Amino acid sequence: MGPAEASGEVKKTQPFFGVYLLYCLNPKYRGRVYVGFTVNPSRRVRQHNAGRKKGGAWRTSGRGPWEMVLIVHGFPSDVAALRFEWAWQHPRSSRRLAHISGKARKEGTFFFHLRILAQMLQVAPWNRLPLTLRWLRQDFQQELSPPPPQHMPLAFGPLQPGLTQRGRREVGKEADEVFCSLCQQLVQDKDGPLCCPHPSCPLNAHLICLAEEFLQEEPQQLLPLKGCCPGCKNTLLWGDLIRLHQAYPRNLEEVESDLEETHWTDELKT
Repeated sequence: MGPAEASGEVKKTQPFFGVYLLYCLNPKYRGRVYVGFTVNPSRRVRQHNAGRKKGGAWRTSGRGPWEMVLIVHGFPSDVAALRFEWAWQHPRSSRRLAHISGKARKEGTFFFHLRILAQMLQVAPWNRLPLTLRWLRQDFQQELSPPPPQHMPLAFGPLQPGLTQRGRREVGKEADEVFCSLCQQLVQDKDGPLCCPHPSCPLNAHLICLAEEFLQEEPQQLLPLKGCCPGCKNTLLWGDLIRLHQAYPRNLEEVESDLEETHWTDELKT
């Protein structure tokens, strides 16, 4: 039995949804940028540089080399990421970004897109998502103004293949019934209960029950940011709980047109 098995940890691949910023290094087109969505950053940049026939976008085809310099990840679903991508690409068409002024005459396209991004992270719903800003090329790093919300970390360097995290605590296969620690009702969610990541904590809860518990301090909000675990009293980030809950072993294919996946925030609207 290996160390992971002995400690009760299960390595699982978590779904990855990212929105990236490409920068063109071709002297003829140098300074141009492209915003896109991906579930596999390394593969996606190869496709862009290989051209449209190899899966790249028509706007980047034949204009490489392109470098992926920044990626925003941690979106709870492909739908959430694709909506973010669209707004970043079309700020003038997004009612949430109507306050952003257009590109100034002497403002570079790269810096204009960073200004849009900085503003996007300040407005709902994106300002409450558990996002990470990762600079893949540190020599391109710029300070965003205003800075991202405190719960959004900055990261540097390439993503490690097969991002993993502690898998959610396994509910015994023999157990037919799991009850919510908050409402005491049977948990019938197809993905099982939300569980605290601390190994000794007994918490099992419906997603909606724990969200309502966390939102007691912010009743006007739809999405919680963090809260005190009812089981062990440790402070938990909501985004970490959701990523933990969604972690499962599978190979994700990049299907950018699949817009029918139910977003977990829909459950909070009932």
